[in-house]
Amino acid sequence: MDAGLFTANNVWMMVATALVFFMHTGFAFLEIGLTRQKNTINILFKNIFIITGGLLLYYAWGFYLMYPGFEEGDMGIIKFSMDSFGIGAPEGGMTPEYADGGYTWWTDFLFQGMFAATAATIVSGAVAERMKIGAFMIFTVIYVGLVYPIVGAWKWGGGFLDSWGFYDFAGSTLVHSVGGWAAIVAIFILGSRIGKFGKDGKPKAIPGHSIPMATAGVLILWLGWFGFNGGSVLSADPELTSLVLVTTSLAAAAGGFGAMITSTILYKNLDLTMFLNGILGGLVGITAGADLMSPNEAVVIGFIAGIIIVGGVALVDRIKLDDPVGAIAVHLICGIWGTLAVGIFGNLASGAQFMTQLYGVLIVGGFCIITSGLILGVLNATIGLRVSKEEELEGLDIHEHGMDAYADFRMNQH
Repeated sequence: MDAGLFTANNVWMMVATALVFFMHTGFAFLEIGLTRQKNTINILFKNIFIITGGLLLYYAWGFYLMYPGFEEGDMGIIKFSMDSFGIGAPEGGMTPEYADGGYTWWTDFLFQGMFAATAATIVSGAVAERMKIGAFMIFTVIYVGLVYPIVGAWKWGGGFLDSWGFYDFAGSTLVHSVGGWAAIVAIFILGSRIGKFGKDGKPKAIPGHSIPMATAGVLILWLGWFGFNGGSVLSADPELTSLVLVTTSLAAAAGGFGAMITSTILYKNLDLTMFLNGILGGLVGITAGADLMSPNEAVVIGFIAGIIIVGGVALVDRIKLDDPVGAIAVHLICGIWGTLAVGIFGNLASGAQFMTQLYGVLIVGGFCIITSGLILGVLNATIGLRVSKEEELEGLDIHEHGMDAYADFRMNQH
């Protein structure tokens, strides 16, 4: 391979890595904007803990657990040894012989490490404003450190889902629904925030304190998705990378329109938060098959994801679950939709592929529900998951962290 091409591929992968890292700013802004001012420090602390802890866990053992080098005869479920602690470049890891010249071994580690923390970020938004910070941190360490890389190994590490022909280009199931399944288990155990449901059982809006910040968060996430999906080409291949960026953007735009039109018809108002979550739903929906779809198919997938968002948010309210940022509708339901869409649209579309995608969704869902349920159940029975009523009403910032995000906030309350 030409040295210039190898360098160009590697530079693009490093740019994509930086874009995925920047998504954590978007997640933080979105989560802060859609929740109340008194919990801002708590949310920022969780988001910083996720990216720092996630990267260190991925360095310690996650990378080797996710890419264990399954051999013929392995079941393709899990493979790990204590010899795998830490990271070190293999022979030829800095040459075009590694990864077909798409990138170096170090770039590979860092790009995959940026992905690893995203699953826990999804949970952070769903449990916002009522979960103990210590319990969340322990959950994050176990879930990001063990559950995410094991599931990733089943497909991206050459495990049994890969051998079955299951397809997930950039993580509608392996990243987004892994976070979404844990989120739904967590909020089921935690219960709703005080004041979310009235005595009649009907949901009440608890407005976020900064919709401009939430909007900025969504735009940052859209930008970051160019790296999330575009980097998943695993090289700077001109044709495929440009197609992926086009399908990603069209699905995002169509998702926004799908949610805007549906929510306006149903609720007779132009709801910006639905519009924003529709964009995210379109992005999650295209992520499983961004490299397989035509622009027309990307628009259809995104538009349907936007409709799903409106129905998903209403469904979550109807079953009395409290999800402050809409994480379940966006990441879980649209993650499932995007994964199944690979069997309906694009180059692999067939009945057999659809069933393979469905089996993959069910297996990953079952594994994530069981593991997250065990982790959260043990934490709930020991240290407890939920803060006290007083802490929730006064805000987690002052009780968990002893500070306010905005210097004059507490002063203006009195």
